[in-house]
Amino acid sequence: MKIKEKTLTATEFKAKCLRILDELEPQGIIILKRGRPVAKVTPLFRRRNQELIGLMKGKIAIKGDIFSTGVKWNAQS
Repeated sequence: MKIKEKTLTATEFKAKCLRILDELEPQGIIILKRGRPVAKVTPLFRRRNQELIGLMKGKIAIKGDIFSTGVKWNAQS
């Protein structure tokens, strides 16, 4: 099921810009000019580092030795 995106005219956005930005939902809004979409305003989320720890757990598989290139070499050549 597709969620209908919220739209505003450029005139309405200009008149109510600060209030709209304070109440901006995660999916954002589309700004229309003469009935055609010209911009999409979405919130900018910042994640704290603590939220990133363990985020990819169970999604990444390590194959082989990650501390070796697999190539043997002589450092005293």
